[in-house]
Amino acid sequence: MTGHQRRAAGPRGGRSGGGRLTRSADFDRVYRRGRSHANRYLVMYAFPRPHDEGEPRLGVSVGRKVGGAVERNRVKRLLREAFKAVSPGLPRDHDFVLVARPDTKSLASERGEPGVEQALRELLAEAELGSTGDERE
Repeated sequence: MTGHQRRAAGPRGGRSGGGRLTRSADFDRVYRRGRSHANRYLVMYAFPRPHDEGEPRLGVSVGRKVGGAVERNRVKRLLREAFKAVSPGLPRDHDFVLVARPDTKSLASERGEPGVEQALRELLAEAELGSTGDERE
């Protein structure tokens, strides 16, 4: 792709980012002004976007303490999949940043996406953000 070409619009129209936080300024705003909640596996920051009714957006941060590049990329993929599964019950005007703690690697390898999704649902229930769809309690 040369400098003057643009990517095609995604399936939802607009940019192909699909509900992701990509700019450093967006991450900084959520970190500084958002509310945080944590458990053994994840830290979640949530911040409402003023005057924006778009879909909930996600930023993911997975540090080197989680593992090598392959492990970090797998954890990021599982976090995105878990977020996608719970996003219909989330407030539409919020930005979220999920930070993986080192124990997330063992959770991902032992229990896969269902385990990561459960850890995320627990955080959302603690934060009282939307319906988590977890009726087992």
